[in-house]
Amino acid sequence: MSGVLLHVTSLPSLGGVGDFGPAAYQFVDFLAAAKQRLWQVLPLGPTGYGSSPYSALSAFAGNPALISLERLADEGWLAQERLANLAGFDAKADLEAALKHKLPLIEEAAANFLDHADDATRARYQAFCQENMTWLPEYAMFNVLRRRFGHTCWIDWPEEFAQRKQDALTSLLEEQGHALAIEQVIQFFFDQQWRALRAYCAARDIRILGDVAIFVNYDSAEVWNHPELFELDEHRQMIRVSGVPPDYFSAEGQRWGNPLYRWGVMMERGFDWWVARIRRALALYDEIRLDHFRGFEAYWSIAADEPTAINGQWVKAPGLELFQRLKEVFGELPFIAEDLGLITPEVDELREHFAMPGMRVLQFGFSDRGAHIYLPHKYVPNTVAYTGTHDNDTTLGWWKNAATALERTHAQSYLQPIHQDEQIVGAMIRAAARSVANLCIFPMQDILHLGSEARMNTPSRSHGNWAWRYHPDALDPSLATKLAKLMELTDRDGLAKTKA
Repeated sequence: MSGVLLHVTSLPSLGGVGDFGPAAYQFVDFLAAAKQRLWQVLPLGPTGYGSSPYSALSAFAGNPALISLERLADEGWLAQERLANLAGFDAKADLEAALKHKLPLIEEAAANFLDHADDATRARYQAFCQENMTWLPEYAMFNVLRRRFGHTCWIDWPEEFAQRKQDALTSLLEEQGHALAIEQVIQFFFDQQWRALRAYCAARDIRILGDVAIFVNYDSAEVWNHPELFELDEHRQMIRVSGVPPDYFSAEGQRWGNPLYRWGVMMERGFDWWVARIRRALALYDEIRLDHFRGFEAYWSIAADEPTAINGQWVKAPGLELFQRLKEVFGELPFIAEDLGLITPEVDELREHFAMPGMRVLQFGFSDRGAHIYLPHKYVPNTVAYTGTHDNDTTLGWWKNAATALERTHAQSYLQPIHQDEQIVGAMIRAAARSVANLCIFPMQDILHLGSEARMNTPSRSHGNWAWRYHPDALDPSLATKLAKLMELTDRDGLAKTKA
């Protein structure tokens, strides 16, 4: 089986950012024509400063920016003339700008829903609220307060709200009932549109691979609502934060800055928060990629006042106990482990204990002998092969700008003679497709043979990320036909499990 990595924001939708509207359905049609059986997306949560999907305001909620205004109009919640000033296509996604334009219209549609929804539709809404009662009311409060206090971090709100004093929260419920209902309807809109898109995928034998980030953002509904689960001091300030030590991407490591979990408290509670989180993820996705899987065995702990990730330490995590609990609740775990970076035998043992596929990225395979684990001749079937990920440059960009002379020589020997730069992309796609890996995934940028201008993210860079979108005319049928023929030849055109 094979699939394509493309975040929803990269779709060429109207309104300044990709969403669940017509462009998404056109993309699914392209996947079906190309005989791709999986669509991988990045986290779908509401983003804060920097628009990173890995730094979301909630680990459970959906991003309102992904809601299609066109579909809201089609469903009667918004008048068609309200779409007259909808922004046309722009090559760069700007979530903040898009939300400034889209959110008032989405809120208007939500108000219309509350006023005019029929009994059957209202019943579906009530069922959604009931199914998500463990997180939805608190997220609605968090969002209403965040807007009231100028979108500042919750720690900077007035003390009675930052510390969740009961009188203050009761007053909020009494005074802001309509605003809280609007927030819940917005999440219902997100859920309904995403479910419709998933159903369209399923009808074409396409599964959704979603991404669950191991950590959550400090400025999030979860940390505000459950401070006891995180390493915070008595003032609810972070004590230690997440990151990774110096690696391929950064000589100073990466200081992500997420609060670390109090794993002992979570274990005492039967990992109830993680059970709820995975239950929500399984309601959104068919399969789940666990970002930074290495952190479930041991995580890099950095003092909160350290400016870089250099001076950190590895701390053991109860991954075995966590996944055993999740297996008890959910049965077979449809997880893919992002096991890139410094991987120890203990990490491999944890992954293999639960038969999770690991990841291999071809771009990493052409330096010294130790890198050869990323080349196809070292793969085992229970593997997911990538030409590159959202954190890599595109394959063409890597070849032109980042590959060393040694890597280029090794790639020439391993793949085939590369006479023109663009040939590297097809050679890498074919190498992944011909491997024994049960699943291979191609970033959409590689399918389109795009260079560094189409890179999605540069780790450790604080700006200019997450903006790439493909052009509305990019889905050439000939690309789909060419990819479909390769899938047929490599027996990847049918559904198959990712596990051996």
